[in-house]
Amino acid sequence: MSDTPPRLLAFAGSLREASYNRRLIPVLADGAESAGATVTLVELRDYPLPVYDGDIEAAGMPENVRRLQALMAAHEGLLVSTPEYNGSIPALVKNTLDWISRPMEDGRSGTTLFAGKVAGIVSASPGPLGGLRSLLVLRDALAKLGLLVVPRQVAVGSAAERLPERGVLDDARLREAVHAVGASVAGWATGVRRKD
Repeated sequence: MSDTPPRLLAFAGSLREASYNRRLIPVLADGAESAGATVTLVELRDYPLPVYDGDIEAAGMPENVRRLQALMAAHEGLLVSTPEYNGSIPALVKNTLDWISRPMEDGRSGTTLFAGKVAGIVSASPGPLGGLRSLLVLRDALAKLGLLVVPRQVAVGSAAERLPERGVLDDARLREAVHAVGASVAGWATGVRRKD
């Protein structure tokens, strides 16, 4: 058993500069860090990928796929804050997961990068439901990749008022709930590591 803190990879499923989910993901990361985890927060705009196409893969895996696979391999868990687009997750989130799950350089399936690891999910939206429907889709997608998605999840509605800036959630009850999701992932990741 390692004495080092669990390492979690975190990203928001939006590229928009003023994205509510880019404002929310540091709140989720804070909850995990307060519970003892080390969080690597990445911006997906720094890892641009084409829409998944088998012909592109056959011609040579994009370098950013390998970079994201290496990041996933180096972490025991995943934190995601996703918008809701038309009742589902954004293409950006699905495309990122699809590319990471492709075969690695050594020939192993990319899904092994996710198997048995822990995930925590939250969402934010200007609407009253806060992107709740996207969480149902994301939970299913992550579980199919082999991730253990913690039961707690939070959807932050009226995000324009509640998330005035990055890392600031102006609702004590919701902030505590989002922190609890991060803390839960940190706790589960530690427990999973102890079983290995």
